[in-house]
Amino acid sequence: MEEQQCCKTRDRHSHDDAFLRCAAVVLPYLNPTELASVASTCKTLYQISKPISSRRTSDASRGLENLPIPFLNPIAGDSQPYPYFLYTPTQTLRVGPEFRQPWGSDDDARMCSGEGRPDPFLFRVEGASGCECARCTGDCCPCLESGDFLLTRECGPSCKCDPACGNRVTQGGIRVRLKMVKDERKGWGLYAVEMIPSGQFVCEYAGELLSTKEARQRQLTYDENAAMGCLTPALLVVKEHLPSGNTCMRINIDATRIGNIARFINHSCDGGNLDTVIVRSSGALLPRICFFTSRDVQENEELTFSYGDVRLKPDGQPCFCGSSSCVGILPSEHT
Repeated sequence: MEEQQCCKTRDRHSHDDAFLRCAAVVLPYLNPTELASVASTCKTLYQISKPISSRRTSDASRGLENLPIPFLNPIAGDSQPYPYFLYTPTQTLRVGPEFRQPWGSDDDARMCSGEGRPDPFLFRVEGASGCECARCTGDCCPCLESGDFLLTRECGPSCKCDPACGNRVTQGGIRVRLKMVKDERKGWGLYAVEMIPSGQFVCEYAGELLSTKEARQRQLTYDENAAMGCLTPALLVVKEHLPSGNTCMRINIDATRIGNIARFINHSCDGGNLDTVIVRSSGALLPRICFFTSRDVQENEELTFSYGDVRLKPDGQPCFCGSSSCVGILPSEHT
């Protein structure tokens, strides 16, 4: 009899251990609503969910960046500790609605080493020429040729230099301390944790790379949902113009569902403190959109840039940038 009771106890403990291991694997894949729903079912799941929420609040990047990027919500009575989205530190192809990503697991810390960071180059040009430098310094590297700061060139996959090369500034991820802070009127925004000098790389604008047709289709859907207050879209369209004024290159990056912390950078009518720079790399097919500081940014100052100058909707979304040149309406134009 005692032996049977002992076996039942061992079986119960084994079942409990399996349940806890399974919960620890599954729960990080849930969104905040799903996680809260599961946590309310029993004390055990609540105890497992609590550190998951805490780890999410402590790092928006899920360990995919060099430094953690925490969320801070100082608004009294606001129960949203963090916004939910899928994270990618680089451009990515379109992801399906079934795609999920863990966030808040113990593995997030392991990824901080950089092992989990994807290749910054989505497509490569086979046989493209690149520099022969062992490590590029000064202005002798042929990849450094550029006459415009807002259009720059770095070493890339066709070059002989290693990832530590000084002309691969934007390829190693975020290296300045940042945080996400929520404002009562603007919502979430990106802030500097430390002083960032002028000309410093801050981050890439990462998200789904779309065709122009897909970008236009999504924008129509986003406009409808935004009008009902259901969505804050983060579709960035960058056009590079010829001197004649005709568009020669267009990049559509949608960070609405999957992106990085750049999706939270707010607009400022005075141009903000960030420059939008088109970065090309030797051997990479597509350029990348990166942000550099346009002046010294002080500790705890919000990072902002201009969304554009065109405003087609006189009754568009209100602007709360607070700059002396604020026109009261966010930029809007045809996608």
